[in-house]
Amino acid sequence: MLTARRALAALAAAALAAGPTAAAPPARADRVRDAMTPVLESLNVPRAWSLARGRGVTVAVLDSGVDPEQADLAGSVAPGPDYTRGANPAGVAPKRLHGTNMASIIAGHGHGPDGGDGVLGVAPEARVLAPRVILERDEPGFTAFTGNERYEGTIAAGIRYAVDHGADVVNLSLGRSYPTRREREAVAYAIARGAVVVAAAGNGGADRRARRGGHTEYSYPASFPGVISVAAVDAEGRHAGFSNRNSAVVVSAPGVRIIGAGPDGRYWIGDGTSPATAFVSGIAALIRSRHPKMAPALVTQAIVAGTGERPARGYDLGVGFGRVDALAALAESDRLASARTQGLGLPADQRFGTGPVRPVEVVHRSGGLITAYAVCCLLAAVGAAAGTAYLWRRRYGPD
Repeated sequence: MLTARRALAALAAAALAAGPTAAAPPARADRVRDAMTPVLESLNVPRAWSLARGRGVTVAVLDSGVDPEQADLAGSVAPGPDYTRGANPAGVAPKRLHGTNMASIIAGHGHGPDGGDGVLGVAPEARVLAPRVILERDEPGFTAFTGNERYEGTIAAGIRYAVDHGADVVNLSLGRSYPTRREREAVAYAIARGAVVVAAAGNGGADRRARRGGHTEYSYPASFPGVISVAAVDAEGRHAGFSNRNSAVVVSAPGVRIIGAGPDGRYWIGDGTSPATAFVSGIAALIRSRHPKMAPALVTQAIVAGTGERPARGYDLGVGFGRVDALAALAESDRLASARTQGLGLPADQRFGTGPVRPVEVVHRSGGLITAYAVCCLLAAVGAAAGTAYLWRRRYGPD
């Protein structure tokens, strides 16, 4: 098993290695909107807004923190606790770039006149709950964070906090290469209480061993049962080379050159399964806004049934069941919500027929009968063995 130092380093690296990589050109914010609109249109998000925009839904973004003063998120963010407290030196403010970027893709509402500038996320009327559970690689406390067992359970603690504080969707744009019991139990806790859990499939698809074998290692929490594991595709819907390929992948979403908001009014462009996960969490928020009581399994079913750009054989290790489609997912959720359940199955007091339920008669055998039966079975077995030996000698014995 990996040590705590290696485990936490792998966790943070997986979350951030293919996250926001370059600041967008210092252009007007409406150029950001122009760059983001084609991506949303490819997922049918603008058309889905006629049905839902995320109102009444809370999405927990468990990440490096979210800047509540970012213009595209102002008024929509509840920070939540900082489970990394003490890792950074005293007086050092958290960077919060990766988390702010993901939150804007999920729930950005833009800014400026009529909200026409900046990032407009998939569910612009959703609220964001943002416990801080990881540090970014270039924060001064990163080494202390990855080398201290004190911080080993931050993800699990964040999941439980989010669920206990009303999260309808949990976004995990992060991962590690092996499972932990605490995270598995926290995911089960979330799903059992009605939260939809969405996680990044991971960015190890370009590794030499992955390319040679065609199947990458599993990433967690994405590969836990009940979690929607998200892979990344490019603008044409093709599997992104860095995105993990394994049988845990459920669906895919855009993850190449995705623009999102960052702290201090800046915008960042990045690749990874992290932004792909954020798109899917946004669609889950639209579904839960329209059908607040829909079970997580049915939300997943609606998202899967609504996919487009499906693989030729229906499923592929790289893209799952296909690229998500917000409008189609909402249509499928409507169908599932209206499905008639009354009158299906048999009443509780009926058993495979209309007649009365009769007790089963239990016949007790005496010890002598049981012994005689056992002796007969033994003699039959001995006879069968003897017959087999005779036939073997006739067939394979000396001539």
